[in-house]
Amino acid sequence: MPVLLACLFTLIWLGITGSWTLPNLLLGLVLSAIALTLVRFQIGKPQSVRRPAKIVALLVLFVAELIKSAWRVLVLVLQPRLNVTPGIIVYPLRVQTDFQIALLANLITLTPGTLTVDVTDDRSRLIIHALDAADPEGIRADIKSGFERRILEAFG
Repeated sequence: MPVLLACLFTLIWLGITGSWTLPNLLLGLVLSAIALTLVRFQIGKPQSVRRPAKIVALLVLFVAELIKSAWRVLVLVLQPRLNVTPGIIVYPLRVQTDFQIALLANLITLTPGTLTVDVTDDRSRLIIHALDAADPEGIRADIKSGFERRILEAFG
């Protein structure tokens, strides 16, 4: 597992730097090894993927939501008058682990038109900024039946 992570980190390094030379490859491998050494105790034991179909379903949902919300934001921005009601929404969480909360928060943030602002101290709610918060209950329902449900199915 650490070898695969080191290879993945090295590929990311090569992509970010845009230099696919042998010295940069070696530098990427060294940096990957150092990074993995620093976090080796937090990675824990390798776990097998138990629900690959559910994970793929979550990924498909994310891509579909990404396309739909990008289209909605594009339509809003191209209108002569920007007719939006931005606002802050408090979302009650059903997910419980740090991984699940972080995944949900990041999926929300990566979807155009929404941004996770914070997680409450008791980890029971997300604070979300929405570009158009005219229907906060609708946004909550979409998150609950979409991302959160799929995360619980895949990683619950």
